[in-house]
Amino acid sequence: MSEPSPQMLHLVIGGELEDVSGVHFRDLGKVHFVGAFPNYRAAYDAWKAQAQATIDNAHMRYFILHAHRLLDPVTGEQHHG
Repeated sequence: MSEPSPQMLHLVIGGELEDVSGVHFRDLGKVHFVGAFPNYRAAYDAWKAQAQATIDNAHMRYFILHAHRLLDPVTGEQHHG
């Protein structure tokens, strides 16, 4: 039996930007939290679905946040206390 792959937490969020050349959201109260995902592939699939669904709004952008790096910036793993 093989070991399950380690969880590499990724978050997907999106919203309307003030300017398409930056990453400043127009209204933080309206940022769309798509979800938390166990790996990049799952996050990418969710990101792509949201990006395609909002393609008609040029100011709407979705992002994949590598949350596992925030938990431990050195190794990308979570420390248990």
